[in-house]
Amino acid sequence: MTEPALSEGFPAQQQEPPGVTGATEPLPDHGENSYVGHGKLEGKRALITGGDSGIGRAVALAFAREGADVAFTYQPEESEDAAETTRLVEAEGRRALAIEADLRDNATCKNVIAQVADQLGGLDVLVNNAGYQFARRESIADMTDDQLERVLATNLKAMFVLTREAMPHLKQSRGNIINVSSIQAYEPSTSLLDYASTKAAINNFTINLAQEAGADGVRVNAVAPGPIWTPLQPATQSTEKLAQFGQETPLGRAGQPAECAPAFVFLANETDASYVSGTVLGVTGGKGVF
Repeated sequence: MTEPALSEGFPAQQQEPPGVTGATEPLPDHGENSYVGHGKLEGKRALITGGDSGIGRAVALAFAREGADVAFTYQPEESEDAAETTRLVEAEGRRALAIEADLRDNATCKNVIAQVADQLGGLDVLVNNAGYQFARRESIADMTDDQLERVLATNLKAMFVLTREAMPHLKQSRGNIINVSSIQAYEPSTSLLDYASTKAAINNFTINLAQEAGADGVRVNAVAPGPIWTPLQPATQSTEKLAQFGQETPLGRAGQPAECAPAFVFLANETDASYVSGTVLGVTGGKGVF
């Protein structure tokens, strides 16, 4: 697994949001050469929103190596990354279903769930991973209406609609939901006010829904990553920030997407995590999630 030395930062680079993997230096490690599956999700059907790159791709690869068929959503500008994630999943002998979707639209969210259930024959695991953040800003005064609407619609509204539409299928399969929170829910950066607020709300959503869904045998959990090296970083961080990215953690470095994937596999597995619901699992390099 690729790990930057503790004294090293990431090289100066800049991308337009949401960023693409091929232009990210060094390339993020999704577990291509390291993740070993053990059949923990054999025969399962998973949907990962924003599964084309970063943490989403690492989870898609891990799920496939554990025996699951994987559907994932992506945006038009991420088509190259989506093609590579499809290749990785299919290389494991699993079915890949790539769906181009703007999840800010309610009808699109409904159609995504319907398409997955129809083409994969049902749904066992929903991973609400898709998220959006703008470049860091100095003040709330710099936040435009359009930017605020995009962050809230992508990070929160889509999660509500997708979960609502997926719940009948998850009840039938006694499946589970994994939401993606962030260390920003616990240590919010003032320059990421909108994004950090949505992550705190995701924690509340996770714990709250777990109380309701438990009666139907549906587990609801979340993973809270810390600073993870993905295309989102050069697309939203200044070169000065990249030079020190992740070095403030107790482990002294940024994490790789491959280091997040096992947490998702654990929570998705109905044997290992059969009594785990309403939990936020931190993958933060030592930062606390409490």
